Amino acid sequence: MIKDSGANLAICQWGFDDEANHLLLQNELPAIRWVGGPEIELIAIATGGRIVPRFSELTPEKLGSAGIVKEICFGTTKDKMLVIEECKNSRAVTIFIRGGNKMIIEEAKRALHDAVCVIRNLVRDNRIVYGGGASEISCALAVNQAADKCPSLEQYAMRAFADALEIIPMALAENSGLNPIQTMTEVRAKQVKESNSALGIDCLHLGTNDMKQQHVIETLIGKKQQILLATQVVKMILKIDDIRSPGSRRTDASNCLQSDRGGVV
Repeated sequence: MIKDSGANLAICQWGFDDEANHLLLQNELPAIRWVGGPEIELIAIATGGRIVPRFSELTPEKLGSAGIVKEICFGTTKDKMLVIEECKNSRAVTIFIRGGNKMIIEEAKRALHDAVCVIRNLVRDNRIVYGGGASEISCALAVNQAADKCPSLEQYAMRAFADALEIIPMALAENSGLNPIQTMTEVRAKQVKESNSALGIDCLHLGTNDMKQQHVIETLIGKKQQILLATQVVKMILKIDDIRSPGSRRTDASNCLQSDRGGVV
């Protein structure tokens, strides 16, 4: 029945008994057994085939197609992987990570996850900003300019927000072995003088502060989320009126007991 349907490879979710193995071998039909439920469904979607419960339901219309089916081994280990390539409807990508120890593998997984998240952000919103602290310096300058036009006491809070934004490029300069205050001052002055918001910290010491030339970019949606989350954390902290420690409670209780001569407060 398998040969009559035109199939030249059988993939089964469960195992084969000895008779089935013998018949498949006699008819020169390669077969794969013990394929998991989710895997066989993904194979069916990728190859455009249909999963059938019985041999009698096999028809040429229900068969899928693939260009290459191969088994590969890795190094001196006995681990094997079956690879199905050149599928009809393959939109999934499998990334196989190997490393000397578990820490290296976890670090590679984290880096890949971050890269996929960046692509997801670009799909949602393809606008970008320049990295290297350039966007933070530009935002700080804009907030300071807005603070100059604010006649109320709120301008001090706005200036404090601008100072907080400038801490990020200063940290980048310090981590790169540069003088943080001097480097930050020079880049900020350059941005004002040249009206170029792409100027940031030259962390790689390439001789230019233009992040556009260095191809250092960040997603706009990610940068907005960073600033919003940081602002929310600060607002939560500012809502706290007082912090009571166990030592201060004992002191307050003793003061209360001694403050009233006639009784206990």
